[in-house]
Amino acid sequence: MVVQSRHHPAICGREQELRSLMQESGRNWPASNERGLRDLNSGFACALHMHQPTVPAGPNGELISHLQYMLEHPDEGDNHNAEPFAHCYRRMADLIPELIREGCDPRIMLDYSGNLLWGVTQMERRDITEALHYLACDPEMNRHVEWLGTFWSHAVAPSTPIPDLNLQISAWQHQFADLFGDSALKRVRGFSLPEMHLPNHPDTLFALVDGLLEAGYRWLLVQEHSVEQLDGSPLSGQQRFVPNRLMARCSSGDEVSITALIKTQGSDTKLVGQMQPCEEALGLGHQRLGNTVIPSLASQIADGENGGVMMNEFPEAFRQANRRIRDSNVQTTALNGSEYLEQLDDLGLKTSELPCIQAVHQHRLWQKAGRSAGAERIAASIDALSSANDVFSMEGASWTNNLSWVDGYDNVLQPIQRFSARFHQQFDQQLSAQPSLSKSLPYRDALMHLLLLETSCFRYWGQGQWTQWATDIYDQGMKLLD
Repeated sequence: MVVQSRHHPAICGREQELRSLMQESGRNWPASNERGLRDLNSGFACALHMHQPTVPAGPNGELISHLQYMLEHPDEGDNHNAEPFAHCYRRMADLIPELIREGCDPRIMLDYSGNLLWGVTQMERRDITEALHYLACDPEMNRHVEWLGTFWSHAVAPSTPIPDLNLQISAWQHQFADLFGDSALKRVRGFSLPEMHLPNHPDTLFALVDGLLEAGYRWLLVQEHSVEQLDGSPLSGQQRFVPNRLMARCSSGDEVSITALIKTQGSDTKLVGQMQPCEEALGLGHQRLGNTVIPSLASQIADGENGGVMMNEFPEAFRQANRRIRDSNVQTTALNGSEYLEQLDDLGLKTSELPCIQAVHQHRLWQKAGRSAGAERIAASIDALSSANDVFSMEGASWTNNLSWVDGYDNVLQPIQRFSARFHQQFDQQLSAQPSLSKSLPYRDALMHLLLLETSCFRYWGQGQWTQWATDIYDQGMKLLD
């Protein structure tokens, strides 16, 4: 028997409609900062990442939020933190208005996985869903809060089958629009990769960037050490604090690019939890790109709930940072990513004036293979460079480089590949002939299991219960396809 969840997520059925919606141009942050960028030396942009996976741990294998599982099993691990986590998911709806009433001008970017958005809906946690609706839809909050898109089920891009990247992107947009409306979705122009995991294989990176552009995204947040300059050298000190142009070239020679804001290295939760980006920004000055003088931007992202720093220290640190900016006659302020980029447009900055970067290790690959190399030459060059046993890798780079998302996880990765291939074999041709198939229950349920199987958590916590949950999702999904 295939077990269905109590509530089905809105992850498909409006593909062309949402694509057209997101391709509409428009300004979302006109003059949103009273001081304007011309008067600033610097700004700081902070993002909070929130996620809870979906696991087959309900009655008879029902799909439920891991947050619900934590509440039902408080004696396991750190599950006693379930309610503190739930509080973290909704607390910005209290913090932002509080600071506005105090005369501050706060900013925050929010990155919530589709799993989490669906899960709190499944749980009927109206305290959370109403807080998020306020943050996404209230006109005053639109000035202070920016939502970032992400993959629906927190998949890691380098080891996700290329045809599924667009499915992950689209499913999140469906989920967000279903909860908060099309107008709220139109304001989502920045993208946050789960685990900050940027692929560096040319074809995977190209597919990702191309998919983001097709989905209407304007910029991507990337980790400093996951990119390099075109000559293979690390980013320069000041280059980390301005927009860059991430170049992606595939094995067929096609190229695309997207604006990238750089998350600098460091301990993520401590940096954001103690509002270090504010301190860093206070020491930065404006820079010149081409003919335009622009303020520097210190950008950071961290889990919004994990660890004592984020659960306990962040709220007061956030208050103190915003009060410090309010009370000081400094040329530094809080900014959100899209706000910063839109106002740079007003200053006349052109995309062609941005420094060009690429994914890490691509310089060595193109040196070995040649920039006109095809897929076979690139594959042979990757094999040769990888076997040299130095630091070359095509697994991409993330903020968890102390572990691999591939090594030792064949029992998860091989089912992902099999299920993905079977899914596309079964549906792609039918969808091409009949796009309305994406509205059907069989398609949606099969898609849901495919996306869920790709969740990073099943390859983060090691072998055991988590990999077994992946196996259960795979078995349920294959029964659906059968």
